[in-house]
Amino acid sequence: MNKSYFLPIVFLLLWDCSGRQLADPVFKQDGKVAINGYDPVAYFKESKPKEGDPKFSFRWKGADWRFSSEKNLESFKKSPESFAPQYGGYCAYAMRDGETYETDPKAWKIVSGKLYLNYNEKVHGFWERDIPGNIVKADNQWKVLPLIQTNP
Repeated sequence: MNKSYFLPIVFLLLWDCSGRQLADPVFKQDGKVAINGYDPVAYFKESKPKEGDPKFSFRWKGADWRFSSEKNLESFKKSPESFAPQYGGYCAYAMRDGETYETDPKAWKIVSGKLYLNYNEKVHGFWERDIPGNIVKADNQWKVLPLIQTNP
């Protein structure tokens, strides 16, 4: 393929008409590991954030997910959507404005069986002032957020 045609094609593929930047479907601070290496299943089964172990890893939605035990890994494999945080693990409070901010795995809450993470404890406090309203706004923003297509 002629290089002069290649560059404009790449540009068009990455350009979003809304002016919003393309987002990775899963927050990976290091570019590889989801939610800072924390075990998403532990939030549900142990009611607390727990660091995952690299020996219990699973690749899903272009990210490496870590778990604190083989049992949690197997639970996630059976139903990742049941345990993965909402909005790809990006800050739930920022997502209400369509923004993709990193999260602190210790700033979390399960609402109606879904895991939500926030930027930090202070932002988590703002989010908790109107959880239902913030979720509705964030859900609407997540639906229209331009995401990069990844391989499972």
